[in-house]
Amino acid sequence: AMATAGPRSFSAAEVRARCAQGACLVSCHRRLYDLSGFVRLHPGGEQLLRRRAGTDVSAALDGPPHRHSANARRWLEQYYVGELEPGDEQLCAWYWGGLWVPQHYNHCLLPQDLVDWEKPLLWQVGYLGEKYDEWVHQPVDRPIRLFHSDFLEFLSKTAWYVVFMVWTPVVLYLSWVSYTSLAQGNTRLFSSFTTEYSIPVHKYYFPFIFLLGMILWSLLEYLIHRFVFHMKPPASSYYLITLHFLLHGQHHKSPFDSSRLVFPPAPASLFIGLFYGVLRLLLPEVLGLSVFVGGLCGYVIYDMMHYYLHYGSPKKGTYLYGLKAYHVKHHFEHQKSGFGISTRFWDYPFRTLIPEETFKKED
Repeated sequence: AMATAGPRSFSAAEVRARCAQGACLVSCHRRLYDLSGFVRLHPGGEQLLRRRAGTDVSAALDGPPHRHSANARRWLEQYYVGELEPGDEQLCAWYWGGLWVPQHYNHCLLPQDLVDWEKPLLWQVGYLGEKYDEWVHQPVDRPIRLFHSDFLEFLSKTAWYVVFMVWTPVVLYLSWVSYTSLAQGNTRLFSSFTTEYSIPVHKYYFPFIFLLGMILWSLLEYLIHRFVFHMKPPASSYYLITLHFLLHGQHHKSPFDSSRLVFPPAPASLFIGLFYGVLRLLLPEVLGLSVFVGGLCGYVIYDMMHYYLHYGSPKKGTYLYGLKAYHVKHHFEHQKSGFGISTRFWDYPFRTLIPEETFKKED
């Protein structure tokens, strides 16, 4: 029988010779990893690459900028490419240089998974039972196929700009309808209870009502993310596990699958319609529409923000940089806290804020 080839060996000279070509190498206990394709998705990775481009190995030995969780260390194994030669252990650090790595190395040394990645996952996860919750919170960097049907699979994927293109015209149109309707002066609050003490709603109130809708959406976003997307389905329920994976579990299993970071317009329209229906029952028609359009705008901002937190490269020290680091912590280490995406505000009163000390460097 033919012997299985062992891991490729890399000499210190080879690493030094290639380290200025633009890639990112990480080594730990002689094991060498190529993070070239991932580093720009990591908070601060883009800035570190720019700062260290062209430096030699000795200038890149200050290690990672913060501590990493067990999930982050498992994630690292997907990028394993070989071993440093014996005697070069002192080079174990982060290398900001280049190294060409054949794609067949990816995933080859990962432990045996609980599902068959060559088949649609949606109909498999329900059988994981009590193993599902741990499995779904161990992220991987690979695309997910949900359905056997190519048509259903197509509908389950959405480019980020589709959300913007579909819903922004709706927001603009309904904003104009709301404002012009309020301008007629016929809208009064509490008119269904009393005409004597009802309050007229002036057209100049529209921006404040719109803002109220955005705030209401941010609260709804938090509640859905925490209590629906992060419910722990019963281990005995195949269908609830399957539903959880469809709604949000898939995103935690493969957080950098770019086609599944925003909500497809077709199913989103069902939730948006429900949101409008509830407001229509509680408020006068024009007032309900004004709150609704603010909430819809908040949803569009939320989806765009979510995509950016995964694929953007905000400048270190900015609000978005901190929010990106916060969201990455949610995915890799604190799945039961840090539910805010477009804002961390609601994590404060609901006491689900990720502790600040987890962002500090290790001594």
